[in-house]
Amino acid sequence: MKSYLILRLAGPMQAWGQPTFEGTRPTARFPTRSGLLGLLGACLGIKRDDRSALQTLSDSVRFAVRCDQSSVDGRAILVSGLRDYHTVMDAREDYRGLKSHETIQTWREYLCDAVFTVAVWESERATLRLRDLQTAVRKPRFTPFLGRKCCPLTQPLFVDLCEAPGPQQALANYAPVGGDIYSEAPGDVAGQRFTVRDEPIIALPRQFASREWHVIKGEPDVSQ
Repeated sequence: MKSYLILRLAGPMQAWGQPTFEGTRPTARFPTRSGLLGLLGACLGIKRDDRSALQTLSDSVRFAVRCDQSSVDGRAILVSGLRDYHTVMDAREDYRGLKSHETIQTWREYLCDAVFTVAVWESERATLRLRDLQTAVRKPRFTPFLGRKCCPLTQPLFVDLCEAPGPQQALANYAPVGGDIYSEAPGDVAGQRFTVRDEPIIALPRQFASREWHVIKGEPDVSQ
């Protein structure tokens, strides 16, 4: 058995950025590793320039994210997308040019009405313990938000600290069950894997390395 910290990410809007420039700021369809590390880092009170503490956090934790189906009065709430228009100065628009001091147009994407349940566990080389993270998410040093400062939480972040054989079993203890799971550890049955650039390179700010997520397909929750 292994210990898992269970978190709930719910809010009217969420934005889990992918490597890009200011011209278009897309969101991933579920919380990225870099976004989750930023969320925990805020709770711990780690400043952006504290590379040692950020590296310790990154080395210590692994994640599994379940995409939940929320409902009101028995009616399912579907996740939708929102694209917001901005203008910004002193930015790089895309891959083709250098940073410009002129005003450019930019579009930023958000997920609306999304809910995720996250299992966090210690890596084999962890020096930061789940008990410390539990304390931090229950009483955060800096205000946590869902990817961007304009995306507040509408439910408590902390759900539970539990024991389970694996992250899939840990998430199954918390309703609503049945959603697809994106995990840094494989599931009970070999499934699809895909590679994304969401591993922050701490020594090179805003640079990311590639890593794999395992897809564990869910089934509808017939109890709802």
